[in-house]
Amino acid sequence: MNIAFLGLGNMGVAMATNLLKAGHQLTVYNRTASKADPLKELGATVAATPAEAVKDAGIIFSMVTDDAALQELCTGPDGLLQALPQGAVHASCSTVAPDTNRRLAEAHTRQGAHLVATPVFGKPDAAAAAKLWLIMAGDDEAKQKLRPVLEVLGQGTAQDFGTDPGAANLVKLCGNFMLGAAIEAMAEAFTLAQKSGLDRQQVYEFFTGTLFNLPIYQSYGKLVAERHYQPIGAAPAIIRKDLRLVLDEARTYTVPMPFANIIFDNLSTTVAKKEDVDWAGFAERVAENAGL
Repeated sequence: MNIAFLGLGNMGVAMATNLLKAGHQLTVYNRTASKADPLKELGATVAATPAEAVKDAGIIFSMVTDDAALQELCTGPDGLLQALPQGAVHASCSTVAPDTNRRLAEAHTRQGAHLVATPVFGKPDAAAAAKLWLIMAGDDEAKQKLRPVLEVLGQGTAQDFGTDPGAANLVKLCGNFMLGAAIEAMAEAFTLAQKSGLDRQQVYEFFTGTLFNLPIYQSYGKLVAERHYQPIGAAPAIIRKDLRLVLDEARTYTVPMPFANIIFDNLSTTVAKKEDVDWAGFAERVAENAGL
């Protein structure tokens, strides 16, 4: 299948590489063109603009930083909407506001194409190993066209959240909030244990081997227990943006979310301190406030 992939950060490169390995014809675009070099060596065609990238594609993937970048990719000068083939399906994988994908889905429909919101869960190493968890929402026929390609990227079957493209993005925001809440909880628990004289590493090993024997607690818990937030899966500024979107949706639907505000504030401090760490590094704010 002819596929276009737009947005070649760590996640995008990993996902695009798996599409190439599966035998698909791939055209790629990135604002910083040099990021496409590893994919070019694997056989990808590099396009100079989004419109050029998608003109012959049946399926288009996008993975960019935020709403503004996605909007620019679709509707800016040489944006993909002006060159979409009839019947093409755009898998919008970025973490954006639900209304952003709703508006863009309407614009795709006017062009005779479809946008399917397709957010993913997983770090770049999970993307490289084709172990992402995928969710999707949008036109039913477009989702069926997309499903076989998604099998190359993730584990299990992509969970379908209906025809409203915004629904998948709301699920993604809920998931990122839950991850942040787990990190905050571990940071507070491990800090209490340490200040009381316990070994926070031992506490982490006990809980992740018993009550919380789950990948999320094991992976992020290790960073929090060791207070070493490398390698960087996602930068604090990116997830701070996600928590801002969570709070925007909470205000829209009149849902008090005090934990979301705490996580957002801790991420804001981490961004302000310009720390070069994984986003879970906001857990250090708990240790600092406790005098550690």
